[in-house]
Amino acid sequence: MQLYLPIAEMPVDPFVIMAMGGAVGFLSGMFGVGGGFLMTPLLIFYGIPPAVAVGTETTQIVASSVSGVTAHLKRKTVDFQMGGFLVAGGAFGSFTGVMIFRALSASGQVELIISLAYVLFLGIIGGLMLTESLRALIRARDTRPRPRKRRSPAWLAALPFAMRFRSSQLYISPLAPIMFGFFGGMMAAIMGVGGGFIMVPVMLYILNMPTNVVVGTSLFQIIFVTALTTILHSAANQTVDIALGLMLMIGGVIGAQLGARAGVKLRAEHLRALLALIVLAVCARLLIDLAVPPVSPFTIQGVS
Repeated sequence: MQLYLPIAEMPVDPFVIMAMGGAVGFLSGMFGVGGGFLMTPLLIFYGIPPAVAVGTETTQIVASSVSGVTAHLKRKTVDFQMGGFLVAGGAFGSFTGVMIFRALSASGQVELIISLAYVLFLGIIGGLMLTESLRALIRARDTRPRPRKRRSPAWLAALPFAMRFRSSQLYISPLAPIMFGFFGGMMAAIMGVGGGFIMVPVMLYILNMPTNVVVGTSLFQIIFVTALTTILHSAANQTVDIALGLMLMIGGVIGAQLGARAGVKLRAEHLRALLALIVLAVCARLLIDLAVPPVSPFTIQGVS
């Protein structure tokens, strides 16, 4: 069965789209990421125009994140105070990102820029996460008792207006989460992601938040940032396909609930290592698509 998408201007198999949404939603609930870093490339691989994939994927991210965060609310693993500052920065970042996306679309280079951005960020973040995860797994084999060292970067400790975040057991300036939220929101608008694949490592390795509150807090801020991004893309670029978004949302909501339950059964080090491998796999596929020439190249010749 085929269903025609009015904005993407192409027919798709709705069951395939919902299955893709379910698989990415499962990873969203498990890792605390919006899943856009996987779904947007998958949609592009399927044949959806990149501009439509970026604009529409944010609708699925919102649904998956709402579904996933409900499970974390029951376990009280959401830092609303930290999430509020991340949302504040993300709102300004998403507006900036949509304007940049509109300029890239007008120049005709949006597809290339999106692919290069994915290769760059996924490669760097995936490599850092995998390295840290392997170190944590090696340290876990050492049974000698060691006190946990939580060191913040010097520049983070030097920021003014420090305040206490009780749920995260931190005493830092709110300027840091606002700044990181801005960057995450901008990437969400340009790359069609929730920003979780950026924010989760930031919260773990820079802000030094406890692992048990990182996933829930990440999903919480993703809800609001991606919802705003969806509205802005729809108004400014007209690249949100409602039919495609609904199919992705149906699969994503179901998958996120299952993923949140599965994530509880895995150790934090295993979760980070698995996420890093998935990120690097997507990066490799995009890099191959950029490097390998098309199967059927063609040229346009003038008529004499």
